[in-house]
Amino acid sequence: MSAGPDHQRLRPEDRANLVAYVDGELAEEEARALTTKITHSATARREVDLLKKTWDALDKLPRPHVSDQFHDRTLSYIRSIESRKQARLAPLAAAFGGAGRLAACLVVAGAAGAGGYLAAWGLWPDADRRLARELSLAEHLDEYQEVGNFDLLEALKRSPEFGESRR
Repeated sequence: MSAGPDHQRLRPEDRANLVAYVDGELAEEEARALTTKITHSATARREVDLLKKTWDALDKLPRPHVSDQFHDRTLSYIRSIESRKQARLAPLAAAFGGAGRLAACLVVAGAAGAGGYLAAWGLWPDADRRLARELSLAEHLDEYQEVGNFDLLEALKRSPEFGESRR
């Protein structure tokens, strides 16, 4: 059995904005959406009324009197906590500050070295691969050098034994 629109409760997100809504500090668009929900739900209206009554009751309570030095003592206490915290962390920062810079330099140098190696490996021709590709040429190199130039090959091409007429 689901609750009708008149008995819908506010969602947790809406309830979180309720104080700002009651104080008039909620953004216009959010306030308009919350007003619509409150208008259509008696349960939501009761929640808003209860919150307003709570704030009114708190306003009627006597306010504590704070001495004039309260502000100064509070700020000096906070500063002392911060300075003690910094004093405890200073040796660690000094020890790890240099180590951190060294680690960063090593990482940058390692990355540059790895990048240089990969670039050289990819761009530099592999002599073994070239030799394998031109193996036939290398095996008959002595014979090719004995020929000297292409004149003999041209003569053989024109001869009837090796020429185009044999095809």
